[in-house]
Amino acid sequence: MLKRHSVLGISLSLSILFVVIGVVFNDWLGQKASAFLDFAVTYFNWFYLLVGTIFVMLCLYLMFSKYGNIRLGKDEDKPDYNTISWISMLFSAGMGVGLVFWSIAEPVTHYITPAYGEGSTSQSAELSMVYTFFHWGVHPWAIFSTIGLGLAYFQFRKGLPATVSSIFYPILGDNIKGPIGKVIDILAVFVTAVGVASTFGLSALQISSGLHTEWGVPNSLSIQLLIIIIATVLFLLSATTGLDRGIKYLSNTNMLIFFILMLIVLIVGPTRQIFEVLISSTGSYLTKIVPFSFRLAPYNAGQDKWISDWTVFYWAWWMTWAPFVGSFIARISKGRTIKEFMMGVLIVPTLLTFVWFSILGGTALHLVNDLHNSGLAKSITNDMTSALFLFFNNIPMGSILSILAMFLIFTFFITSADSAVFVLGILSMKGDLNPSKKIKMIWGIIVAGAAVVFLVAGGLEAVKTISIVIASPFTIIMLFICYSLFKAIRSDYLQQPLRINVRKEKNRTKENIAETKKAEQI
Repeated sequence: MLKRHSVLGISLSLSILFVVIGVVFNDWLGQKASAFLDFAVTYFNWFYLLVGTIFVMLCLYLMFSKYGNIRLGKDEDKPDYNTISWISMLFSAGMGVGLVFWSIAEPVTHYITPAYGEGSTSQSAELSMVYTFFHWGVHPWAIFSTIGLGLAYFQFRKGLPATVSSIFYPILGDNIKGPIGKVIDILAVFVTAVGVASTFGLSALQISSGLHTEWGVPNSLSIQLLIIIIATVLFLLSATTGLDRGIKYLSNTNMLIFFILMLIVLIVGPTRQIFEVLISSTGSYLTKIVPFSFRLAPYNAGQDKWISDWTVFYWAWWMTWAPFVGSFIARISKGRTIKEFMMGVLIVPTLLTFVWFSILGGTALHLVNDLHNSGLAKSITNDMTSALFLFFNNIPMGSILSILAMFLIFTFFITSADSAVFVLGILSMKGDLNPSKKIKMIWGIIVAGAAVVFLVAGGLEAVKTISIVIASPFTIIMLFICYSLFKAIRSDYLQQPLRINVRKEKNRTKENIAETKKAEQI
């Protein structure tokens, strides 16, 4: 029998074991992870693409279906946060660090080495933006939305604990309290810890590269470790202030800096072309989202590898973030209807992401394609961690933008970490919505240690490889989440007319009693 605190104990043990193996046997971990990755993307790339598409279809259906008016909570509940703060928090927790890291690196890399066709051409520039939109559009947010909606629905409407196992109640019933449910929760917690740590590793790599590019600070492992230590202290301090203060205020600050940075680049960059990129790429994305969602290249090894290296990697990476982002979004979404939830989580962040990539990525492509700056393109592809700062050095107000970007990365780092330890506390403590500071501190230290593993094991490539390996089992669990969630929502909807009839019957009874009293008085 698994004991009361087994989820916390076992998930902590697994995470600590991962840290120890990663530090002591980093070469072995890297080799085994690479071997598994080669196997997964060679034989199961079709599976990842299919699963990602299923999530999008489910979310779009729920958004526009008859189930959209079901509230995440009691029928009379209202949202805890206003819409702006709600979107700021979910966006900061969901993609902040990754957006900044890949904003220049991905479009330029796709421009030089496109999914198909000849590279370094106007056609590859257009294709690079469409594929960037595809990787950062509705697919990742559909993955987050699926688990987030499931957690919010069973937590606030059905009164079950805020754990991933609660989503399986329509399938497992009370067995979610037994060994099967605990195994699900342990895996969710472990995947969350590793997924968040991978992004911390990216943040440390980018901040270190920025310091080196702008101010000549050595881009060494010791500097990266120092960055993680400083950020860990700061986000642990933030974590002690709670959800309504630390995370909320930091998220609003993030969004303000985010928009200021975009506005400056929009003004100093090729403004007219940026708007053209946004409109054109959005239109192309809408027309190509279906073929791209199913696109494989079984007769072209080069193109098939490109899809595995980029699209399959992203779909697997989003899986490692799903429990964390989904749990956090669920925590701040009480009182919203399913339609409001899907509109806010699926559509709004996607549009913001498109604007971000159009401004920064579009300007970068203007430099390397229209102005024929092949040296910049080569530098970016050779060192993706420095891509953003290399880009700023080639546009007006670059020094100011570099400082803003550094601050943005750091605050995104702290916000994501703050949100992560909050969620890890919830998931590992049987759904306690207000985990103790002690538990958050413990998880913060372990996640920071796991981030060190990624740096020691090989930086960016280690992040990509190990993330996919860890996420693979959880991908299968996500499919069952889709089925269980839809089954519960459908059952809830079918019971709504019965509740309405009961309410009407109660009203009739009250009216009859009132009429009887009046008659007696007469």
